[in-house]
Amino acid sequence: MAFIGFALLIAVGLAMVISFGAGQLVGLSDDQFGQIILLVLVLILVASGSFGRRVKLSHILNGVALWSTMLFVLVAGYSYREEISDFSSRVLTSLAPGMAMVDQDEGTAVFQKGFGNTFRMDTEVNGTLITMIFDTGASAVVLTNSDAEAAGINLASLRFNIEVQTANGTGRAAGVTIKRIEVGGIIRENIRAFVAEQGALKTSLLGMTFLQTLDNYTVSKDSLELNG
Repeated sequence: MAFIGFALLIAVGLAMVISFGAGQLVGLSDDQFGQIILLVLVLILVASGSFGRRVKLSHILNGVALWSTMLFVLVAGYSYREEISDFSSRVLTSLAPGMAMVDQDEGTAVFQKGFGNTFRMDTEVNGTLITMIFDTGASAVVLTNSDAEAAGINLASLRFNIEVQTANGTGRAAGVTIKRIEVGGIIRENIRAFVAEQGALKTSLLGMTFLQTLDNYTVSKDSLELNG
């Protein structure tokens, strides 16, 4: 009981320290400093319970060391949260090249180069997730036949009377307007596009009718940055 009373006295003293903004002396806000104090109180209560059960001093010291380590990790993780978030995003985009590393404040989306020396991009066309390849050589966004159907485009109403050049040679496509397309958080509406005839294209292309609406885009050795 005496130990608990001592803990309460410490709590009152620390509360007074907070009232004078002492947390700012170590670069923490009052809220952050208060959270640390709460953890310290938990340690004190754990220790008080240990004393009540007459636990060996070595066990108490091990417990305090463990909680202190956890506290240090939590504080360090919070202090470097932005760096950790940026690092984890880079790892994810490297493992899944189609995924964008989005910076909403800057309005940018960064993609990592994938297999085949291409930039594959997870896009949403009319709300449907479609993988596209970044292609400045394509004058427009080009959808494969199956991707167009998945995006809700009525293929039966299309006329494939436009001649286009594809990796497989000359093919035919139909002109359409995409109601909504989203790439890495960058949204555009009413984008002119083509739908390739069946078998003419393996992967949909993110071409110039979308790219020219951007403020700019930058291609480096292993990354592509879109700036909306």
